[in-house]
Amino acid sequence: MLTSVVAGFSLSIALIVAIGAQNAFVLRQGLRREHVVPVVLTCALSDALLIGVGIAGVGSIVAGRPVLLTAIRWGGAAFLLGYAALAARRALRPAALTPADRPPARLGPTLLACLAFTYLNPHVYLDTVLLLGGVAQQHPHRWLFGVGAASASVFWFAALGAGAYRLAPLLARRRVWQVLDGVIAVVMIAVAVALLLS
Repeated sequence: MLTSVVAGFSLSIALIVAIGAQNAFVLRQGLRREHVVPVVLTCALSDALLIGVGIAGVGSIVAGRPVLLTAIRWGGAAFLLGYAALAARRALRPAALTPADRPPARLGPTLLACLAFTYLNPHVYLDTVLLLGGVAQQHPHRWLFGVGAASASVFWFAALGAGAYRLAPLLARRRVWQVLDGVIAVVMIAVAVALLLS
């Protein structure tokens, strides 16, 4: 049983550690010290839900509907390109992180953006629902595999949010934000292009 948990954790962490749209969003929220815990919980619970859906066998149903996958891919790419444009705009007009000078973002819009980065990203369905769900079927204890995979998500997003928080003193300089937003824009564009070409 422990083997299934470890296998689920290992595969899941390998899939989510790569820099992507969701990770970039969590990193930015952590750096800004805005709604980090709700964002981390939203990402982790969403992953757990999608992993459960994949293990339950829904992944094979979605995989059999290419029209649905195409719609998800194009919609996700459009969303990512829009966010990349916003990040590029911030990079061209950088501002230092001075929490006292700007009101914090409201929780509702922040969580809506987090949900969009999670559920409008086709990679989350390919990786979490189809791949993790499919591999889990090969294990004698598939739900324990899912527990391991969900645990990796909790661990990663918590570490990303908390680790970014500790970098906040560095972000008193405009140049750092300019570089960060530039990297985020490039990552978003790269993910969107990869989706459109896949």
